[in-house]
Amino acid sequence: MRADYVIVGAGSGGSAVAYRLAEAGKSVIVIEHGGSDIGPFIQMPGALSYPMNMGIYDWGFQSEPEPHLDGRRLATPRGKVIGGSSSINGMVYVRGHARDYDHWAEQGAAGWGYADVLPYFKRMEQWHGGHDGGDPAWRGDKGPLHISRGPRKNPLFDAFIAAGEQAGYPVTADYNGQQQEGFGPMEATIFKGQRWSTANAYLRPAQKSGNCTVLRGLARKVVIENGRATGVEIERGGRIEVISAAAEVILAASSINTPKLLMLSGIGDAGHLAEHGIEVVADRPGVGANLQDHMEIYFQFASKLPITLYKYWNLWGKALIGAQWLFTKKGLGASNQFEACAFIRSAAGIDYPDIQYHFLPIAVRYDGKASAEGHGFQVHVGPMRSKSRGAVTLRSADPKEAPVIRFNYMSHPDDWDEFRKCIRLTREVFGQAAFAPYLKHEIQPGANVQSDAEIDAFIREHAESAYHPCGTARMGRRDDPMAVVDPECRVIGVEGLRVADSSIFPRVTNGNLNGPSIMTGEKAADHILGRTPLAPENAEPWINPAWRESQR
Repeated sequence: MRADYVIVGAGSGGSAVAYRLAEAGKSVIVIEHGGSDIGPFIQMPGALSYPMNMGIYDWGFQSEPEPHLDGRRLATPRGKVIGGSSSINGMVYVRGHARDYDHWAEQGAAGWGYADVLPYFKRMEQWHGGHDGGDPAWRGDKGPLHISRGPRKNPLFDAFIAAGEQAGYPVTADYNGQQQEGFGPMEATIFKGQRWSTANAYLRPAQKSGNCTVLRGLARKVVIENGRATGVEIERGGRIEVISAAAEVILAASSINTPKLLMLSGIGDAGHLAEHGIEVVADRPGVGANLQDHMEIYFQFASKLPITLYKYWNLWGKALIGAQWLFTKKGLGASNQFEACAFIRSAAGIDYPDIQYHFLPIAVRYDGKASAEGHGFQVHVGPMRSKSRGAVTLRSADPKEAPVIRFNYMSHPDDWDEFRKCIRLTREVFGQAAFAPYLKHEIQPGANVQSDAEIDAFIREHAESAYHPCGTARMGRRDDPMAVVDPECRVIGVEGLRVADSSIFPRVTNGNLNGPSIMTGEKAADHILGRTPLAPENAEPWINPAWRESQR
C-alpha cells in the first residue's frame, strides 16, 4: 500500500494532520494499532473512568518504580483506539497559558510563541461557551472541534467559584480566552451530549473525503533508505509489510510510543541503540529524554448534604444515568462532571498561574473507587511546572515490548515546596464561607496532616499522574544537540520524517494537553504542506495586577 503521506497514530495530533492533508487533496494512510471507538464506554462523557481502565482501549503502560514516591509504579494511560487518548481522556479542554508558548519560542521553537499558535487554536475551535461569558474575539467558531461547558446545576460548582473569590483570587469568565488566571467554568470536548474526540472532529471527515484510509496494525519501525524515510513497517494479521510514503512519514503515536518508534528506527542516543543491536541512522540523544508530566492529588471532603453524585454511585443509579443518556443524550451522563476549575498563582512574585484545580461533586478516584465516607466532593490539585525530568527508553528491540518509562517524579527539591503550597492554599479556599453549608470535614489528606513531613509523606503515598506526559522528542534549533525536531516538526538528521504530537513540547503547558496536542497537529499540517503559517495575532493576555505591583 502506498500514499503521499503515512501517519502513525490516529489520536489528537495524527487525526488533525490527516484531516488537513486530506482536505488539501493529498492521499493519506493512518496506521492505528487500536480498534473502534464506537460504544457507550467511550462516547458517554459520564463513563470517562471506564475506557482508560480497559485493555481494549488503553496501552496499559506503567512507570518504573518511582524512587521518590515510595517505589510506586504509576499508571500511564495512552489511547490504543481510534481517536487515541482523546477517546479515553477526561475531555477537559485547556489551551494553556500564553507564557507557555512564549517559553517554547525562547527555548528554540521559533514560530511557536503565543502569537503564532493562537490562530491555530481559533482555526480548530467551534466554541459554544459564549452565552456564559468570555470574549468571542479570543475564540474560534467555525472549526471541527466542538467545545462546550457543563450546566453547573449542582450548587457545589458555584460554591467552589465563590470560595475562590472569597479567598482573594480572580474570577475568570473564560480561562481559554484572555485571562487564564482565576476560578470559573470548565470547558470540555463534548457536543450534543457525546464525547467529541478527534476521531469525530477530524478523522471521520478525512475518511469521508475519500483521501484518507485508516489501517489497523502495529507499527514496528520507520523504513529509512539513504537517510530518507520512505515508509513504515507494520505487522497485521500475522504478516509484516511496508506501507510506503511517496512524500513523508509523520509520527503521532504519543509521547511514549513516538520516541520508542524513533529508537526502533535507529534514531536516538547511539550508545543506547547499540545496547539493543540497532543500527544508528541518526545520533539524537534527546530522543526519549525530557519526559515531563503533571502530578496531582485528590483533595476530598465529606458533605453535610446529600447533594453529591454519590447517590448515583450504585448499580441502579448508574443504570438510570446510562439509560437516560442512551435514549436522550442528556442528563448526568452527558457531562464529564468537571464543570468548574481554577488556575492560580502560588505567590505574588510568580507571573502566571502555577497551580491547577479540577472540581468534582463526588469523592472518587479515576479508577472508579468511591470514598468510603459516602457523600463528598473533591478537587484535583497539582503544580504546573515541575522541574523533574525523566526518560522513555527501550526495554528491548522487540516492537511488541513496552518501553521503559521513568518519570523521576518529585526528584527536584522545588517540587516538594510547590506541592506543599498546593495543599495549604487548597485548605484556605475550602475554609471560606461559601463552603460552610456543605463541608463536613476533610477526608484526605486529613486534618492530622499538617507539618511539612506529614504532607510529604502523604504526597509520596497518594500523588498520582494527571496523565499529561510530553516532551520526549523536543522541538528546538537544528544546532541544539538535544533537540529532536526543528520548528517545522522535521526530525533532525532524517529527511521526510516529522513528529506531530505532544512529544515535541519543549515544556509541559499549563493544564490538560489534548488541546495543545490538536493545535500541534493543525500547525504541523501547514508546515508539511509547505504553506505560509497563519498570520500571528499579537493579542495581549491578562496579567494579574498584583504581579505587576510586586515587580516595582
